[in-house]
Formats: sequence, C-alpha cells, structure tokens
Amino acid sequence: MTSPAHPGRMLFVNMPVTDLELSKAFFTKLGFSFNPKFTDETAACMLVGEHAFVMLLSREKFAEFAKLPMADPTTHTLALYCFSVSSRDEVDTVSAAALAAGGSKADDAEDYGFMYSRSFFDLDGHGWQVMWMDPAAVEQGPEAFAASAQDADTPA
Repeated sequence: MTSPAHPGRMLFVNMPVTDLELSKAFFTKLGFSFNPKFTDETAACMLVGEHAFVMLLSREKFAEFAKLPMADPTTHTLALYCFSVSSRDEVDTVSAAALAAGGSKADDAEDYGFMYSRSFFDLDGHGWQVMWMDPAAVEQGPEAFAASAQDADTPA
C-alpha cells in the first residue's frame, strides 16, 4: 500500500485490563512505550505504529465505554491482536520477552517462508501475534511473491 486509504486516520483499539500498572510494565518489556498525554491512573495509550494505538483501560473505565457486558478473554476470543516487527529474529525476541514477562504461549511458531509469526497471551488472556513479513511480499502481495520465488527456483 503506497498511500493510506484515509490519510491522517488513526486507529485506537480499546482493551480492558485487570491491573493497568502490571499491563504497562508487561508491554514495556516487549518494547512498547506510552503517550503520557493520554495516560492516567485509568488508561494508558500504548504506541503501536505511527497512527495506531492500543488504549489499555482499567475494567471500570472500559465499562464506561462498552454497551455490552465484558467477556472474559481467558474463556472467549473477541479479537486477536497482531503487530509486525522488522525481522524473523525480532519475532523470536519479542515472543520470548512476552513469556519472560508473564505471558503464556498460545501456539507454536508459524513459518510460511514469506511470513513468520509467534503467538502469546498477555497477562489478561488477550491473544497477541507478533509477525514479520518479507518486504517483497508486502510490496507484491503473497501470491505474486510466491510465484516470483517459484520462478526463481525453476531452471531456465
């Protein structure tokens, strides 16, 4: 994608957490930081990308916004949260940091050649995936990338 579909649009994902300070410490160990202008004792604005943020909200604060009852992320999946990193090695590093910080393993690594990922559950049971995708696959699309890789392997 060479230009955003909606220039200037920002994404805020609101997520309830049981202990805001523990959650902030957990995600800090994974390399995330927080915008202090939008962080207080009930909420923390985690910087994910240039225009993408996760709002970690105390369960009480989250309930002020939610119109439906909160589900327990340890028993029900409402969403899976995925973020990219710059290399395959960084996938392993961030995943290991998540486990060392108290997260739990969700499943084994997935390796598709052009994409590599690992998944974990955070302290509240929300499912996260950390992934790397070959920049050429991002540019060409996975099918075109696979076809060009296959063509490169085929003798002339």
